[in-house]
Amino acid sequence: MKVAFTTAGDNLDADLDVRFGRAPKFLIYDLERETFEVADNQQNLNAVQGAGIQSAETVARLGAQAVVTGHCGPKAFRVLQAAGIEIYTASAGTVAAALDQFRAGALNEAKASDVEGHWV
Repeated sequence: MKVAFTTAGDNLDADLDVRFGRAPKFLIYDLERETFEVADNQQNLNAVQGAGIQSAETVARLGAQAVVTGHCGPKAFRVLQAAGIEIYTASAGTVAAALDQFRAGALNEAKASDVEGHWV
């Protein structure tokens, strides 16, 4: 299973970004192989609109089956849900801490978006 984490960094010690659609990067962690890749999301940082939708499409293209982020807006939530991608919100400080929480089953799956659209 691949899990996408929102971040601005390039490794597991990087901070977990609280934004989904406007996160600078996604760290895609493969739980079976225990490896990760980092995907750039810079094109959505200053998008006037559609950042969440485009980010959700990127995560789906990268093969993630779950997303761990701080917050997820309504449009991104709908696209992720339609793609069958589970959404988890976390308040962990780092990607590594969020990964540990995910592995331990300590994160609850989001049932709805938790912020308004265009939240920054």
